[in-house]
Amino acid sequence: MPPPADIVKVAIEWPGAFPKLMEIDQKKPLSAIIKEVCEGWSLGNHENFALQIADATNFYITEKNRNDIKNGSILRLTTSPYQTAVQLHERIQSSSMDAKLESLKDLASASRDITFAQEFINLDGISLLTLMVESGTERYQKLQKIMKPCFGDLLSFTLTAFVELMDHGIVSWDTFSVAFIKKIASYVNKSAMDTAVLQRSLAILESIVLNSQDLYHKVAQEITIGQLIPHLQGTDQDIQTYTIAVINALFLKAPEDKRQEMAHILAQKQLRSIILSNVIRSPTAINAEMAHQLYVLQVLTFNLLEDRMMTKMDPQDQAQRDIIFELRRIAFDVECEPNNSGSIEKRKSMYTRDYKKLGFINHVNPAVDFTQIPPGMLALDNMLYFARHHQDAYIRIVLENSSREDKHECPFGRSSIELTKMLCEILKVGELPSENCPEFHPMFFTHDRSFEEFFCICIQLLNKTWKEMRATSEDFNKVMQVVREQIMRALTVKPNSLDQFKSRLQNLSYTEILKIRQSERMNQEDFQSRPILELREKIQPEIMELIKQQRLNRLCDGTCFRKISSRRRQDKFWYCRLSPNHKVLHYGDLEESPQGEVAHDSLQDKLPVADIKAVITGKDCPHMKEKGALKQNKEVLELAFSVLYESDEYLNFIAPDKHEYCMWTDGLNALLGKEMTSEYTKSDMDTLLNMEMKLRLLDLENIQIPEAPPPIPKEPSNYDFVYDCN
Repeated sequence: MPPPADIVKVAIEWPGAFPKLMEIDQKKPLSAIIKEVCEGWSLGNHENFALQIADATNFYITEKNRNDIKNGSILRLTTSPYQTAVQLHERIQSSSMDAKLESLKDLASASRDITFAQEFINLDGISLLTLMVESGTERYQKLQKIMKPCFGDLLSFTLTAFVELMDHGIVSWDTFSVAFIKKIASYVNKSAMDTAVLQRSLAILESIVLNSQDLYHKVAQEITIGQLIPHLQGTDQDIQTYTIAVINALFLKAPEDKRQEMAHILAQKQLRSIILSNVIRSPTAINAEMAHQLYVLQVLTFNLLEDRMMTKMDPQDQAQRDIIFELRRIAFDVECEPNNSGSIEKRKSMYTRDYKKLGFINHVNPAVDFTQIPPGMLALDNMLYFARHHQDAYIRIVLENSSREDKHECPFGRSSIELTKMLCEILKVGELPSENCPEFHPMFFTHDRSFEEFFCICIQLLNKTWKEMRATSEDFNKVMQVVREQIMRALTVKPNSLDQFKSRLQNLSYTEILKIRQSERMNQEDFQSRPILELREKIQPEIMELIKQQRLNRLCDGTCFRKISSRRRQDKFWYCRLSPNHKVLHYGDLEESPQGEVAHDSLQDKLPVADIKAVITGKDCPHMKEKGALKQNKEVLELAFSVLYESDEYLNFIAPDKHEYCMWTDGLNALLGKEMTSEYTKSDMDTLLNMEMKLRLLDLENIQIPEAPPPIPKEPSNYDFVYDCN
């Protein structure tokens, strides 16, 4: 007979005693279980005790998480969170340096548990730590020269405990004083500071800036870009990551009127070239979090263009009109005519002719072309940059097209406006950075005016593609579609420099794009005739059922999952598999990763499929809710899913890879009668459907399939040809 589901067999440790094996009834109140354990060791005042998980986390068992206790778990009887909080609160105020250091180390470890954190915060523990940071450590600074390691550790554990406590989101960041911010900023501003202290200080500053608009101004006064730059010039990638995170936070929360000023300071301090030299081109591989922070910086930098992108040209503004005159002058090398030379009508006629050659839509008043937002004035800025910094290419493009009379001229003005709009869409100018995206492009860190240089390369590409397509004005949209495809395909390889991007475009001519499209069409066999589409629709349910069965069979085989706590990775494993009748999920803990399948009877826990209410993925999962100072690791976030059962109980998973993630989420959705939506399902559907279509159409090779069925022939005049079998 299997034991009742509510009974869990565990071992309980107590210092100085042999571990005790006992059965825990999950229906009993936790206080009654603790009382029973205390009485077994003749301990009084059971309310002063609690149970902990006996592993590196030391997390307390509470009524909320007690269902996580598995058969065979090892628990530890220890002092209650309140008693531990009181003891540590007193010990960290000890006059003995050794005792103080040891207690702060214990506090930093214990603060990871939200149950303890709540009790310590209730004792006004955050205020005590901030007071220690503001003034309490001052008396030890005189001894810093002879006790530097001890002082560094003391401060490091204090700040670590503070970060751990604040990460639980119990206390608002708005409550901190200017003195505290100044002290934390001073640790960042010092040239020689303990690495752990510097890392915690940067994390605290980032959190303050992101979570408190009021304190942003205080931090901005204490920290300058010049003080942050040296931390990027070291070799510690974690310090570099936290430093860029602080710069991004200051950038993101800066008032709109201050962002351009901050960008100017960043340019003066040569932040871009420092990041390029010390981070992007460093021998150390860029990890996911660094890639995300570089992506955020890239987005925030491009967002500075939003103001110009959304500014319409004022046709009455002489300074803006002068830019158009400058474009005309550079292109045609026109001497500035005196005001009285020729009649007004003659000059207007000459201007109109030149503006037509420049490819503006409105030949009489080109300013009207720049009233469309987006791209607004940004398009004119790009044109002027191209004309001034790539003058030969600019003049060649304009004169090449202005001298043609075969209606194949490529309108430079219209092309520039539409291209600028397209580039803004591709780079998502004006949109906030995505929370989980690490997609940064190294080439945008190789030039101070990277967007303008990007435009200059692309406008020359557009002109080249226009000629290759032998396009006319009616083909304008078709050309733009091809140019977009060329740019997107070139960006996918993430070129390291603008020159590499240009070289990649050279290999993506219009002819090459046609070959790629044709190849993709052949691979997809995407026939558009109605009979083929009808056949695909008829076959599709059969293929989907086949995929569903494959997913369920994969769940029956089972998978080994790595256990990951909300804050630390543990080298522990558990296994989950579906019963052959698809009625029950069997799961249980493992000591090590198995070499093959794990039998059902060795998995202690069961979850009936009928009890499953929903499958939750990504950041909505309960075990993905907590975040540290840096964003949740993107890779883990993309592999997380949870099964909701009963009212608020969850079975939390971290898939070993993307393939297993898709197998399990698809399989669980199939069990619930929901649609399988993973990218693997789409890929499998396309592969199997195309294969089946090819098999069924083999006999029709080289035969044209008609759009409409053949007509039904007339009825015969008699049926004498019918043979009666009877």
